[in-house]
Amino acid sequence: MLKPAVQATVQDLGRHGLRHLGVGSAGAMDRLSLTIGNWLVGNDAGAAGLELCMPPARIRMDVNCTIALTGADCAARLDGISIDVGRRVAVEAGQMLDLSAARLGVRAYLCISGGIDVPVVLGSRSTDLQAGMGGLGGRLVRRGDVLPLLKPAITYRETAGVLLPEMRRSIRVMPGPEFERFGSASREALFQASWNVTTHSNRMGYRLQGPALIRQDGAEMRSHAVFPGVVQVPAGGVPIVLMADAQVTGGYPRIASVIAADLWRLAQIAPGTSIQFERCTRAEALAALQKQQNYLQRVQRSLHAH
Repeated sequence: MLKPAVQATVQDLGRHGLRHLGVGSAGAMDRLSLTIGNWLVGNDAGAAGLELCMPPARIRMDVNCTIALTGADCAARLDGISIDVGRRVAVEAGQMLDLSAARLGVRAYLCISGGIDVPVVLGSRSTDLQAGMGGLGGRLVRRGDVLPLLKPAITYRETAGVLLPEMRRSIRVMPGPEFERFGSASREALFQASWNVTTHSNRMGYRLQGPALIRQDGAEMRSHAVFPGVVQVPAGGVPIVLMADAQVTGGYPRIASVIAADLWRLAQIAPGTSIQFERCTRAEALAALQKQQNYLQRVQRSLHAH
């Protein structure tokens, strides 16, 4: 690694089934992009890749391999020659991969044939920056780091590509358990206002700037389980959307929750960008998730045909 972007971490699809023990999921913020990138290079969906938040970045490839870049469009170049996002590319040892500042999205994913070989911790290679585990000792990837690779199950030499889904700033949410405890003006503002993703946002949570959301009562709440996508509202009325590195319990009221099918879109929103929340029913959320699964199945069939 010659230049690691603002934040670079090793991520897979995360740790699951351990939240009751106080262990968060971590994993790629944009799981959709990591999955597609892994399939492009012949890996299982859950292989570890490199999450590059806010490039530019520069990486020297020290072995012959196959790579794919997904997520943010960073005008990538391999030895000065442009390569498209969402395409499989054969790379030779010694070639230099450069990513410019993202012109669309904020997180790029570099998937490499075989996957990144770091220790499996509690069932995952993902970096959990809050807990300080996984990846490279629970820390960011730094300049000078060398990332070992596993032996690929499949070796591709031909190129192939997929059409990636559209990024957008309208994020669908379902009303949360405490939605009705907020005043009518606050409930309306949640869906009508533009919310700015502040620079105080990170992998743990996105802090939003907009009108204050005020509860009708000030009753204390018991701690409860939380998960990525939950929209919490602390006492000041400024909402926080929990993200991949979110804690497992919280005590703030939950006004809403981002639907599973839109979490990847939210992960690609850059600080300083505004978003809008779109109200969604449970049936609509399930339909959106099924539509996403259908898309992934089409991608998988297309790649198998190559």
